[in-house]
Amino acid sequence: MKNAIELKGVTKEFLLSHSGTGSIKTALLWWKKRRLEHLKVLDDLSLEIPKGQCAALIGRNGAGKSTLLSLIARVYKPTSGEVVVGGRIAPLLELGAGFHPDLTGLENIIFNAMILGLTRAQATERIDQIVEFSELHKHIDAPVRSYSSGMQARLGFAIAAHVDAEILIVDEVLAVGDYAFEQKCYNHIESFRAAGGTILFVSHQMDSIRRTADRCLWLENGKIKMDGDPDQVIDAYYADRPDQKSAQKEPESTEEPGS
Repeated sequence: MKNAIELKGVTKEFLLSHSGTGSIKTALLWWKKRRLEHLKVLDDLSLEIPKGQCAALIGRNGAGKSTLLSLIARVYKPTSGEVVVGGRIAPLLELGAGFHPDLTGLENIIFNAMILGLTRAQATERIDQIVEFSELHKHIDAPVRSYSSGMQARLGFAIAAHVDAEILIVDEVLAVGDYAFEQKCYNHIESFRAAGGTILFVSHQMDSIRRTADRCLWLENGKIKMDGDPDQVIDAYYADRPDQKSAQKEPESTEEPGS
């Protein structure tokens, strides 16, 4: 397929159950009636991301950005429609997602690299490269539960960078950690894209989008409101929501002292 990612009429709904309160009688009556609510997060959305493109998603909280990435990464299934992916995905959707807190960083490298498609032998061969990229030499034998959010981001990105992925899916992970490591991640993204890799990422840091993305998609109410040149889409987004521009600031580091 010519596209790395295709969404065809995708709708995603979540079923919300409202708990009953009060007496046992009220609870029993609620149980019979089962007050259920359908929350539609994505609404008949169609989208094509060509191979080799770097696309960014923007939009207010609750617009459906993270849900869209989770559908592409096969974390969720669509309520209706079809998601087609042409290549191996390396997803970075949530800090610590996929990490076992009681396993060491080293053990989690092998565990997660195998989940992302490597054999045990391949994962073992790449341990030194992954540790070197993460810069976590002093902590790699400690359990991941002792890691700060920035350290988890380092390890997660380092693994994703070494699993021969063709598609990189990133959800705000680069908003944590120190500046130097963030630059290392962006350098890898540039190399990944130059080698023909496809990138789809969510960020509230508009400068990062202007710097990195070929294309920007503005999601609102589960639909694509605007799709095109990053500068034009971001300027339109700010014009619609001027409060967002004034709220932009550099994220604080979440690294632990000495990490």
